[in-house]
Amino acid sequence: MNFEFSSKEELFLRVRPALKAKMTELNNNGYDYVDDTDIWNYLIQVKWIKSKDLYLCDVVHDIFNADNTGIVEYAKDRMERVNN
Repeated sequence: MNFEFSSKEELFLRVRPALKAKMTELNNNGYDYVDDTDIWNYLIQVKWIKSKDLYLCDVVHDIFNADNTGIVEYAKDRMERVNN
């Protein structure tokens, strides 16, 4: 089965269950301030910055195996920018 997405938003909605699962993992480890968009934006800006034509299975794999420390730091930076 071949999946093609016309936008990042469409892909985001498709993989949102995986993002929610990763968010729950982080929340259960005490990082209540991390949300699914933090994980998504972290991956876009750090992991996939130079990637093109990713397979859906690669995107989901990257979500589940994303660096928790990197995501937490990204979320902290976002919160600091919002509060300043």
